[in-house]
Amino acid sequence: MFSKILVANRGEIAIRAFRAGHEVGAKTVAVFPHEDRNSIHRQKADEAYLIGEEGHPVRAYLDIEEIIRVAVEAGCDAIYPGYGFLSENPGLARAAADAGITFVGPPADVLELAGNKVKALDAARAAGIPVLASSRPSADVDELIAAADEIGFPVFAKAVAGGGGRGMRRVDTR
Repeated sequence: MFSKILVANRGEIAIRAFRAGHEVGAKTVAVFPHEDRNSIHRQKADEAYLIGEEGHPVRAYLDIEEIIRVAVEAGCDAIYPGYGFLSENPGLARAAADAGITFVGPPADVLELAGNKVKALDAARAAGIPVLASSRPSADVDELIAAADEIGFPVFAKAVAGGGGRGMRRVDTR
C-alpha cells in the first residue's frame, strides 16, 4: 500500500482519488497552478503545492519535471495521473520510475506501445486479438486507395501520429 500519493490532476478526478487515498489510509498531495489556488481539489488534499508559471495553468499540469520535483519533496511513494493531462504520457511513467516512485498506471513501455497505433495493431495481431481491417501506413496515395478498395467503403483515414481523434476523416467513396 502507498503511504503518500501525489495526484497529478485537478477537479473531480483528483477529489475522487483523494477520497480513495483517505479510505486506504494514504496521505494525499495536490499540485495546482496559481489559477487553481482556490480550487476544491487543492483544499481536499492533505498537502498542496503550487506549480507552474502564472498565466499558464495547463502547462503547469503537463510539467513532468515539476511534478516529479514536488513528489520527491513531499515524500510521495506514488503518483496517480487521473485521466487526460499526463495519464497517457510515457514520460511521466518513466520519470516516476527513475525517481523511485510508483506510477499508478501502465508502465512507460506499454504507454509507448499504445500511443503508436501501428505498433499497437501489430502487437494486438501478434497476440491473436481481432482488429479491424486496415492498411499499413503509407504516403503513396495509390497504395492507400487500393487498400481502401480492398477493405470497402466507408473507411476512416487517420494520421499515424494523430491522437485523440485528431486527423481522422471518414471517406465514403473512392
